Amino acid sequence: MNQDFRNDQPGQNPDQPQDQGKGKEKDGILDKIQQLGSTNVPKMEDTNIHVLTIVGQIEGHMQLPPQNKTTKYEHVIPQLVAAEQNRKIEGLLVILNTVGGDVEAGLALAEMISSLSKPTVTLVLGGGHSIGVPIAVASDYSYIAETATMTIHPVRLTGLVIGVPQTFEYMDKMQDRVISFVTRNSDISEEKFKDLMLSKGNLTRDIGTNVIGEDAVKYGMINEVGGIGKAISKLNELIGKAGSSSEQGEVVQ
Repeated sequence: MNQDFRNDQPGQNPDQPQDQGKGKEKDGILDKIQQLGSTNVPKMEDTNIHVLTIVGQIEGHMQLPPQNKTTKYEHVIPQLVAAEQNRKIEGLLVILNTVGGDVEAGLALAEMISSLSKPTVTLVLGGGHSIGVPIAVASDYSYIAETATMTIHPVRLTGLVIGVPQTFEYMDKMQDRVISFVTRNSDISEEKFKDLMLSKGNLTRDIGTNVIGEDAVKYGMINEVGGIGKAISKLNELIGKAGSSSEQGEVVQ
């Protein structure tokens, strides 16, 4: 009788390399380095805060070229719906670094953020330009980094002159929607916001204003200058207040 004594340890396959597990671990680390530039990624399973990042250009109904860094509104809307429905999520942090983009898509995201029943905080890092402004002010409390900027300008299609009256009227009404939302969700007055939007000389060959960190707070668009630490601390504070008020409501009932 031929006996095979190679499998002298139970549970081991002699034909399988013993360092296969280590090889998979190495491959996983390499993937993380290639994709994220990091050997380890913090796990977020136990957090009660959902972080939503809006970066690059906000893509609406028209697909942008593949070389553009975009945030697709059809990807963001389901996240907002899930955050509202998920009982484990108690607050939303929106981090912005966007050049703007599709006006209707941006307004849709801003309206959804402002209508959430859970506490929300926005943080502008780098830039919250154009239609990014309504998104930045849509939360319960907003922060902007000291070096971040926000560009305020009229709604436009291209640099060409608009020759059709109906097109101009449509864009003018859309601009009124933007102005109304921003002034309704922040402390800036309509008159001041229009002055910044139609200012000449601030932007080369164009009209509008580039507002930097502290100026955004001074004008009343943003609540406070700060970074990620302050934003998360404020959101936890709002979550605590919301929890205590709901408990009081249950006791009264």
